[in-house]
Amino acid sequence: MKEKHERGSHSSRAGENVVAIRDLSFRWQPQAPIVLNIDRLGIDNGERVFIEGPSGSGKSTLLSLLAGVSVPQKGELRVLDRRLDQLSSVQRDYFRAHHIGYIFQMFNLIPYLTMVDNVTLPCQFSKIRRDNALRRSNTLDAEAMRLLDHLDMTRGDMLHRPVTALSVGQQQRVAAARVLMGAPELLIADEPTSSLDADLREAFVRLLFQECEQAGSTLVFVSHDASLEKLFDRTIRLAEVNAARPESTQEH
Repeated sequence: MKEKHERGSHSSRAGENVVAIRDLSFRWQPQAPIVLNIDRLGIDNGERVFIEGPSGSGKSTLLSLLAGVSVPQKGELRVLDRRLDQLSSVQRDYFRAHHIGYIFQMFNLIPYLTMVDNVTLPCQFSKIRRDNALRRSNTLDAEAMRLLDHLDMTRGDMLHRPVTALSVGQQQRVAAARVLMGAPELLIADEPTSSLDADLREAFVRLLFQECEQAGSTLVFVSHDASLEKLFDRTIRLAEVNAARPESTQEH
């Protein structure tokens, strides 16, 4: 199956599902307990959704499925109108590079690249995201600087420090700028504020909202910080949609 590269091929219109799950079941190993068992779940285009659940409830596993990192053993998983469960691993990699931004709990910054080069990295793998970035700014570096400035990461000599010399919270903000680069249609955030001071968390989330609104992106956000929940359009309580028994789930 040839991967289509046009942005419009995977965009959803307002009110349509960006994520549609039907009769999904997932386990990490053939004989392991079922981690996720979801009958129906939908997320609409442009929604800002907060995923709530205790540790071990399968939140990170669900995000891994939505990003195409993992695939279910059973059921239908449709993201941006593509059946991820029917794509090969290479096809899912291409799809993710073009259409999905993922803030991992581990930031995965490249230590030998500058801060700006880390942020522009998605544009080296996706012409779609490169073109989107160049519609916002004259150059990729200028767009990276715009995002970093919004995240208060251009003060003093900060730009000239190696990313390994940044604090954990600063690295987290660089990872967020990288995810926003090139306006992917779906942003997935796994505990993106865990290393930020309390007074920065709400400002960070509002920046994500602002960028998502301007780009027409959908945001799926996991956090243990319940104070952020009120900012979102909707909360999905995983315990209410996941029929797998909590005591048998294994968070990954």
